[in-house]
This record gives sequence, C-alpha cells and structure tokens, in this order.
Amino acid sequence: MAATPCGAAPVSPREVLLVDGPDPRGVATLTLDRPAVKNALSIQLRDEIADALDELATDDALKVVVITGAGDAFCSGFDLKEFAVADPDFQARLWASSDRYHRTLLQFPLPTLAAVDGAALAGGFDLAVMCDLRVASDRAHFAHPEVTFGEIVYAPLHDLVGGAVARELCFTGRDVAADEAKQLGLVSSVVAPAGLAAEVDRLTDLMVRAPRSVLVSTKAKALRRARIDAGRTLDL
Repeated sequence: MAATPCGAAPVSPREVLLVDGPDPRGVATLTLDRPAVKNALSIQLRDEIADALDELATDDALKVVVITGAGDAFCSGFDLKEFAVADPDFQARLWASSDRYHRTLLQFPLPTLAAVDGAALAGGFDLAVMCDLRVASDRAHFAHPEVTFGEIVYAPLHDLVGGAVARELCFTGRDVAADEAKQLGLVSSVVAPAGLAAEVDRLTDLMVRAPRSVLVSTKAKALRRARIDAGRTLDL
C-alpha cells in the first residue's frame, strides 16, 4: 500500500513503487518494489516514480525525498525485456516514459538522497547519480555494463565526479565497490547494511533543519550550475 503524502491529494494506488511520507520532518521515501528482478526500471516503475515526484513537489510539507530499493539490490537498470518488444507504439511509450522519468528526477525542486544497498547498475547507477546525495551499504557496487550494447547517460556522472573519472567508468563499464565509490566522491558515506537506515536519518535530519524555501533555492542553484539538459535521455 502506498502512503498518502501529508497535505497532498490522495494518490492513485501504485503497484511497483512504495511511497511513504512525508513524515513529520518532511522526508518522503520512495522504494522501488520489484525485488524479483532487482528493481529493474520498467515503464510502469518509471512512470510511478515520475508521478510520485510530481505529486510530492506540490506538497508544502516536503523537504527531502529518499529513494531506495526493496530486497538485495538498489536497481539493476532498465528492464531490458521491454526493449525487445517490436510494437512501434510500445517503443514510443518506452522512450517517452524514459525521457519524462529522467527529466522529472533531474529537475525535482527539492533535495533527493539515494540509499544504495546492493547493485546499482546501468540505469540504476544513473538513478543514484541523478540524486543530490548518495549513501551506501558496504555491499553496494556501481557499474555501467550497458557500455557493451547501448547508450550511457553520461552528464550527471560527469557533473558529480568530473570528466576523467566519468569517462573511465563509462568507457570501461568496470565495477566500483562501495569503498572506492566513497573515495571517488560517488557516495557521502559507507556503512554496514544494518546501519543504512540510521545513516539516512542522520543526513536527512541535517538537511531538514533548513527552511523549505532555502532548500528550494539551493537546489535551483545546483541545477543552474550543472547545466544538464534533461530534454531527451540519449542527449544526457
């Protein structure tokens, strides 16, 4: 069951995304809920994320959004089975969903925090780096395996770690373990899996001390500075 954000209109039932909050601090949590497929980003899941973020953006009680995954993975990337569907109408829907999802996440007006436990691969790696902050368990790891067969979303990673590191990770697709991710600046902290929730609470407690207006203003400055055009997925 998805929770209704405080102060917002009731949301439609969601099937593959759990929405919890905002809590009294102003923190909402989105949990990708397809553990059997490592939380692969299907059209439905992308659309539910975009819908939830659109709704949360209008909630005056909201200050921070946390994004995490159910089960033993953060997110394995886009659901590749959908790319094999030959129907042109389905493919048009797939890319429209992708563009809207990336644009909505990148341009969300308040801070987002990815809580990464387990694999963050391909589009799951992108999901983590499109958030403003990231914390990881010590079993988290990141990679772009799609370099062997498809396009990579490059710009948000470049904005985060700089060109030298971003190019190496995107051209090689190599796996980055949690400790190295911290050294590279991909994540703010690495903790044991059992401590991940407490670390999320620690960081969100720090963030919610700021007035919502200051958070909105700072996020707008960060977006202007990044100069990432979120118009089309393959242009990122």
